[in-house]
Amino acid sequence: MSSFLVCYGTGEGQTARIADRIVDALGERGHDATAVDADEVPTDLDVGDYDAVLVGSSIHAGKHQSEVVDFVTANREALAERPTAFFQVSMSSATEEGAAQAAGYVEEFLEDTGWHPDRIAQFGGALRFSEFGFLKRLLVRQVVKRSMPDVDTSEDVEFTDWQAVDDFANDVAAFVEGRLGVAAPDGGASGADGQSE
Repeated sequence: MSSFLVCYGTGEGQTARIADRIVDALGERGHDATAVDADEVPTDLDVGDYDAVLVGSSIHAGKHQSEVVDFVTANREALAERPTAFFQVSMSSATEEGAAQAAGYVEEFLEDTGWHPDRIAQFGGALRFSEFGFLKRLLVRQVVKRSMPDVDTSEDVEFTDWQAVDDFANDVAAFVEGRLGVAAPDGGASGADGQSE
């Protein structure tokens, strides 16, 4: 069994849901995984206490959460000493047309932090119109109608591919198991069903 830290930054909750899903998938492989919001990192948290670290951040107005950037920058040396992975959540990743923009966000994050994770993934986010204030809801609907005309903006929409999240978690776990020379306690099987919870 290996220990995993999943540190994430979330704007409206979707990245937190993805981090929890990754923790579940790692747990199903028999590993000990803990999710921590970068905005609420305990003062006594030591990256060195974990065998591997995953970091996730959403994109808002073209930027990653500053808390995530600060976490990675402050822990860059410890991250370099263990297997790591980065996952990004954005609306750009929800469409093929946005793929290049999403990749650019990743490159900018890695350049800004000087970090070189072993694995990288990009996931589509969600639009929770029901949770937006009137003005934000109006603005986001206008943007979505221009960029994603087929999307029904009268209800909340989720673009996260949960099977891709499970596959990423299992890929990272297999990489860590190989790098650390440990087998998954249950033989590496994953029971994740790819369904949103």
